[in-house]
Formats: sequence, C-alpha cells, structure tokens
Amino acid sequence: MASYADDLALAHLLADTADSISMARFRALDLRVEAKPDLTPVSDADTAVEKAIRGTLSRARPRDGVLGEEFGMSTPPAGQGNRHWVIDPIDGTKNFIRGVPVWGTLIALMEGERPVAGLVSAPALGRRWWGAVGHGAFAGRHQRAANKISVSAVRKLGDASFCYASLPAWEEAGRLEPMLGIMRDAWRSRAYGDFYGYMLLAEGALDVMVEPELSLWDVAALIPIVTEAGGAFTDLDGQRAPGDGSAIATNGHLHSEILGRLTRATA
Repeated sequence: MASYADDLALAHLLADTADSISMARFRALDLRVEAKPDLTPVSDADTAVEKAIRGTLSRARPRDGVLGEEFGMSTPPAGQGNRHWVIDPIDGTKNFIRGVPVWGTLIALMEGERPVAGLVSAPALGRRWWGAVGHGAFAGRHQRAANKISVSAVRKLGDASFCYASLPAWEEAGRLEPMLGIMRDAWRSRAYGDFYGYMLLAEGALDVMVEPELSLWDVAALIPIVTEAGGAFTDLDGQRAPGDGSAIATNGHLHSEILGRLTRATA
C-alpha cells in the first residue's frame, strides 16, 4: 500500500500558509468581496490563499497538477500525470464574509479519480482534520497535537443525529419530501453545512451528512477523512464519491437506509 505521510506533511504546511492569510483577512474592515459569474461570492482571501498554495505546490510537487475553485486546473510543464491536488481555499465563503467562524481550507490529493489524502483546516475554530488511505483519520490543533477519530456506532435512524446543508437545495433536487421524512424519523436534525457536518460525522458527533449538489473541490478532501474514520461516502446513485456532485456520508451502519429513502424519491 502506498504511503502518503509525506503528502500529509506537505498538506499541513500548505494549511499553515493558508491559515495565516485567511485569519489576517477574517473580519477585516477592508475585505474585498465580488460576485463570480455563478453569483456566488469570492473574497480577496479566497484568491490569495489559492495563489499561495499553488505557488508552494509548483515548487514542492512540480509534477502534480492542481485544481482550485478560483483558478481552475493547471497542469505541470511535463503534462498531467496521475496525481493532482484539489483546493478549496475557503469553504464557507458566505460564513467568512459575514464573520461566522465556521469556514476552512480544504486540501486533497487525488490519484486518478480517487481522493487518497485530505486535510481540512478551520483556523477560526482552532481545529484541523486529516486522513489518507491506510493512515487513519485524525483531528487536533495541528499534526503534533492530534487524536485518532472514528465514526459512531449508531445503528438506528431513531437514535441518529442527521445533518444536511439546506432544504431549498433538496427541494430543487425534487427530494424534499423524503428529506423531511428522514428528519421526522431521526433523533435530531441540524443544518451545519459545508465541511463542518462531515467532520463532525468523522468524529462520531453526528451520524449522517447529506448534500444534493457539490463541486469536486467541496468534497475531495472530505472523503479520505470520513472513510478512514470508518464511515461510508457515496453520491445519490450509490457510487463512491466524488461521483455526480452529490454526497451521502454516514457512519456506515445507516448508509443503506438513507440512500434507499433518498433514491426512492425519484424512482
């Protein structure tokens, strides 16, 4: 099995740089925010973080490609190989620009179509999560102050904490009614949104996290963390994510039930 220890160490260095940039701009009075063509916001912190990460990767991993939310795909001079990094410089930009501390930088390494290593750094929360195939999943303030994490053992929806992003997105996807049914049957439901629900799942603090629409940079870093923590991660078709741009992440025990209930919505 391949070792990704060096890649995880590099991801932490990238996150150190990202954190220093983003925290300096968080709640800054002169923060610049613009609307992208899809009308989603982008701040000067988003672009600065991605540029800095790309600069380090060009020196440290010159043979690897890079896909980022703000600047797209770049290939190394020798051409695209099997490995590429996927970057979301600030996941939760709307939180960031409003001063809500739930946002983070997502860094993933992919081999072909498979995410093999991922790191999420949420500096305003003072916490990171990371994992890689064969290495397990961990959380803590930094790499030297970390604990191994694992998903919960909850087996019944009636005992489960259920998390989602937003109900309007599920309505647009034509799956609002089964979503409401799951929420009624679950022990508890909350909309934490963005990366945070997935990380709480990986820690065992909740049991299910679902989203109907995602981009690769939203999800690539999350998959190795959740799966190495013992969880299951597929799209709405039951295919292993990144898949079609949707996500069902669970502790594994509840996956078939959640997938079945959401799939039957459009059957």
